[in-house]
Amino acid sequence: MAEKATQNQFSLETITGVLKQYYRIIQLTRKPTNEEFFTIAKVAGAGILLIGVIGFAIYLIMVQLPKLVGF
Repeated sequence: MAEKATQNQFSLETITGVLKQYYRIIQLTRKPTNEEFFTIAKVAGAGILLIGVIGFAIYLIMVQLPKLVGF
């Protein structure tokens, strides 16, 4: 009986409904302007840089500091 329930989950109506929802969302999207794109790129780049700095600081604390202290 459990097998029958899982087979009904992938009916044609279900798949069609999901595809219609996806298509509606895609219709709402638009191409960003150059200003929007560069702003998003700057924010993403700053985030990547910040994560790299935090990772490097953790590296220094965990690896180099014990060598300096003498552990």
